[in-house]
Amino acid sequence: MNPINLNAKLAQFNTHWDPHVIADYNDNDVMVVKFQGEFPFHLHEDTDDFFLVLDGEMVMDIEDQSHPVKAGELFIVPKGVTHRPRADQECKVLLIEPKGVPNTGDPATAAPKPRI
Repeated sequence: MNPINLNAKLAQFNTHWDPHVIADYNDNDVMVVKFQGEFPFHLHEDTDDFFLVLDGEMVMDIEDQSHPVKAGELFIVPKGVTHRPRADQECKVLLIEPKGVPNTGDPATAAPKPRI
């Protein structure tokens, strides 16, 4: 039970679309990640997707709509909805998702989630 400095955790890596687990919350992973460019369209059949923008701005594309999400704002994608996050400039994001959920919705294409 210690405070977790999000900026210090984010400073430990420079990669994009590479979530890092920083804490456990019930049966969920709390992660930080940096976005830049476009992530592929994907969906999660069994779980919602939680995004809290810490720094910068991202856009959440959902089918034929685009939603800007700025620092201090969060966006939740309901389960089963096809979506794609993207960011023109680097954006820092906090994610919360159930342990074992692949970030692409497909274990074959998912990024590993190292703990830092």
